[in-house]
Amino acid sequence: MPLALLALAVGAFGIGTTEFVMMGLLPDVADDLHVSIPTAGHLVSSYALGVVIGAPLLAAVTSRMSRRAVLIGLMGLFVVGNALSAFAPDHHWLLAARFLSGLPHGAFFGVGAVVATGLVAPERKARSVSLMFLGLTVANIAGVPVATLMGQHLGWRATFLGVSVIGVAAIASLALLIPRDHAPAPAGGLRGELAALGSLPVWLALGTTVAGFGALFSAYSYITPMLTDAAGYADGSVTLLLALFGVGATAGNLLGGRLADHSLRGTLFGGLASLVAVLALFPLLMGAQWSAAVGVTLLGTAAFVTGSPLQLMVMEKAAAAPSLASSANQAAFNLANAGGAWIGGLALAAGFGATSPAVAGAMLAVLGLGVAAVAYAVDRRRALVPDGAAGGRLVATHVPRPTEPARR
Repeated sequence: MPLALLALAVGAFGIGTTEFVMMGLLPDVADDLHVSIPTAGHLVSSYALGVVIGAPLLAAVTSRMSRRAVLIGLMGLFVVGNALSAFAPDHHWLLAARFLSGLPHGAFFGVGAVVATGLVAPERKARSVSLMFLGLTVANIAGVPVATLMGQHLGWRATFLGVSVIGVAAIASLALLIPRDHAPAPAGGLRGELAALGSLPVWLALGTTVAGFGALFSAYSYITPMLTDAAGYADGSVTLLLALFGVGATAGNLLGGRLADHSLRGTLFGGLASLVAVLALFPLLMGAQWSAAVGVTLLGTAAFVTGSPLQLMVMEKAAAAPSLASSANQAAFNLANAGGAWIGGLALAAGFGATSPAVAGAMLAVLGLGVAAVAYAVDRRRALVPDGAAGGRLVATHVPRPTEPARR
């Protein structure tokens, strides 16, 4: 695999760290800025909103630029956003800085996926995407715990300065390792790219991402009360268990990339079916501490097996606008984050018990399987019915026999 993938992974590591570290720093930030924890929680939503808006917008605006220059520019915006977060004087300024930090997130992964697949042979595309995402999953093992400890001992502002340093290292890596390129102007301009993004197969792929990862976040958003109230773990043990989730996510990401190069659709269906099984079994797994630890690891594995296949599928379905489609998939991922957490919260609020968000997640995963099945059926139908066939049907034409004079 090309060394340039390491540069993409470094950028992904920084992005993954700044995205998830805020959850662990909320009490410190709330105390320092004199706001309540629910109010400080808006900082998580602000970042996610930046991702959803910035992913398709920045990908569309930069579609005619060199992808190497775009990646460096996006990481520069990432550094600025985190540096401003470190020096934010109050909660409102920090909200704005977090929004700014989220803007380059989706576009970086979107453009990075296009660059990664262009660096390798066709039979290694999914594996190259998984190696870029490796930085994101490793961030949950090492980046987030270390950044959280730094914030607790040196102050939360030091955390965002540290993340800015990671961003600077990523810029240096991108400039050194990513080959220079000249992106061709997209056919049909921005309107042509938007048209490519608007096809039914693309939307079905994006819908699978929303449902599949919504299933994950329905459970993962409430993993702490599951581990403490249902499995009986002490609060201090949760950080180690979340690192186990990161280990599972890393294994699933690498496994999904390798398998998807052999069977993209099979890996997607297998990953979603595994996610249904793990989430459905979560109430039982939370019955003992050892099985709860196994369940958390399996949750990360099952969910992230589908990451690379979904990213590659969206890119293939919108071949005329791969950067825009790939970035839109990252926006879908963050919509899944917000929507899954909301659905899991509804299950808790209804009084169904501490593990009910996992059961709700299993239902979302079944929905994801359904959407993936519809996408497969649509692809099969389009393969059988050629484009331009009248009324969407095969039309028989008269073919003269050898002994019959051709009609004029």
